[in-house]
Amino acid sequence: MQESTNSESAAIHTTDKKARRGFGSMDPERQRLIASQGGRVAHQLGVAHQWTSEEARNAGKKGGQNSRPGSRNRQP
Repeated sequence: MQESTNSESAAIHTTDKKARRGFGSMDPERQRLIASQGGRVAHQLGVAHQWTSEEARNAGKKGGQNSRPGSRNRQP
């Protein structure tokens, strides 16, 4: 029984270590802070994307469409 407890502990430790890595495992408030800083810097450097009216309009039209048009109407 002692061995299974040790292996379970090692498995949990490994999982915990991986679970705490990366942007997605951070506190949502910290994620927002980092993302907003990146956005501000991009605008200051002039490399951020600026949407034109036409681009925004086209993106809005695509909002509810399927990625494969007509896929709902296909017969099996």
